[in-house]
Amino acid sequence: MVIKVFIATQSGSTAIKKKQQDVMGFLEANKIDFKEMDIAANEDNRMWMRENVPGEKRPQKGNPLPPQIFNDAQYCGDFEAFFNAKEDNGVYGFLHLTPPPGSKEANQAEILQNGETPGDHTPNAEADSPVEQAPVEPAPGTL
Repeated sequence: MVIKVFIATQSGSTAIKKKQQDVMGFLEANKIDFKEMDIAANEDNRMWMRENVPGEKRPQKGNPLPPQIFNDAQYCGDFEAFFNAKEDNGVYGFLHLTPPPGSKEANQAEILQNGETPGDHTPNAEADSPVEQAPVEPAPGTL
């Protein structure tokens, strides 16, 4: 599976350039293999991207703007969806990839797979052990 990030190298929009850099920088930093698919220099890339963004994800006016992210031919989402997944520690799920062992996302998936909720784990070992209570002495004059 190849992650494809559709970008526009010749974009006049600084906002689009910044979003593209954010996506690709994150993928590089996390050693996630991806291919840049330039829609400005390659008409086939532009047409493929436009045809494969699902209808409900298209803007009401105009064409979908880069960056658009796919796992092979499976649509993952646009920058907003990527950003939300990143904030929720869910990028691997967003990309339809298996999270690496030991990552926050893998740990969350393991917890959910075991039928536990994230709040079920008590980090304090004392909370799991029985508490010894001292015997209660009767108050003076109550006997």
